[in-house]
Amino acid sequence: MKAANCVICVEESKVCACASEANAKATSSFTHSVINMVGMLIGLGQLSAPYALENGGWSSALLLIGFGIMCAYTAHIIGRCLDDDGGGSKSYQDIGEQAFGSKGRIVASAFIYLEIFFALVSYTISLSDNLPLVLAGVHAHAPWLHLSTAQLLTATAVLVALPTLWLRDMSSISFLSLGGILMSLLMFATVAWVAAFGGVEGSHEIPALRVEMLPRISGLYMFSFAGHIVFPNIYTAMKDPSKFTKVSIASFAIVTLLYTALAFMGALLFGPAVRSQITLSMPPRLGATKVALWATVLTPMTKYALEFAPFATQLERRLPPSMSSRARRLLSGGVGSALLLLILALALVVPYFEDVLSLTGSLISVAISIIFPCAFYLRIYWARSSRASVAFHVGLIVFGAAIAGMGTVSSSQALIRSIRRGH
Repeated sequence: MKAANCVICVEESKVCACASEANAKATSSFTHSVINMVGMLIGLGQLSAPYALENGGWSSALLLIGFGIMCAYTAHIIGRCLDDDGGGSKSYQDIGEQAFGSKGRIVASAFIYLEIFFALVSYTISLSDNLPLVLAGVHAHAPWLHLSTAQLLTATAVLVALPTLWLRDMSSISFLSLGGILMSLLMFATVAWVAAFGGVEGSHEIPALRVEMLPRISGLYMFSFAGHIVFPNIYTAMKDPSKFTKVSIASFAIVTLLYTALAFMGALLFGPAVRSQITLSMPPRLGATKVALWATVLTPMTKYALEFAPFATQLERRLPPSMSSRARRLLSGGVGSALLLLILALALVVPYFEDVLSLTGSLISVAISIIFPCAFYLRIYWARSSRASVAFHVGLIVFGAAIAGMGTVSSSQALIRSIRRGH
């Protein structure tokens, strides 16, 4: 986006703005952008990585690393698609429309809202699982509500986090992202401390490979790198968008290294007893465990604003131009708040963390993070692509579709079994 390109027409809102004004709103530095991207990626994936590695075998780490490399590349081509449109595309949906017209926008929007919804359901389930351990001994009761103590504590925590949905500036949200990163690093440090000084027999042998488990754990691994719907927001908020590829490489390298290290550490430490969230396997008597549990509880509360950012942005752009900015913010914040309450209700009704997370990764994250970016790129750059480039991107699409299909079937069956056992 250059100041010389003085007019950019945004069709949805029928508002024209100077590129110089858009640049004035681009306040994120390289460091801010890395913080936002790492903050978007890091979180639930590290909790489930040891469980996935132990169930899939140590060689399944190659799948984890492979997903990290593929998603770093698809983040790069998202930036290429935004470059090609000369600043006209501002969001993931815009890229879908740029590639496939209104149908592309509709499909992209549907998957984006599904990913936001189910990701936040998973975060809230994690909050519900860990919060009672953090506040062990606390008893809450509401005579007019048929909820357990754990459910009431979870509802209270979500209500505390709800005001963050009203934030819009990416630089402000980056402080929440930084908080999420610090919590994640704290979790990693506490697991390492338990391995070194916690008195846990950490000599379990990880199986080489369990082929039958790969479809299910692929969803857990894939969810670890699902953040592509926010990447256009990060790109457009950058002072220098030409550095977006470097931001992607740095961010995915950090996250992949952290996930892989924690996966091996947790699997070796707890072996077959490792649970779907590593914090639930740690010895409750240790102070390090309490620190890890607090970090796990606080992490979802730093995620709500960044996950909701694309939804809020699109909603505000679709509102009538005659509405004031204050009215737009009030409406989008109110809708977001209502959705978060719906997410809370679903998380309390279907509290099966690993099944919901795996299904989300397989059914939605693979499409948004691998299949769609490659399809968008092929469509936009078709006339300028070599045969080798076309074959490469088609191969990624086919691979993603195969992983998504097998993972969705496997995780859906597991979720149905969990629901039946629950009843």
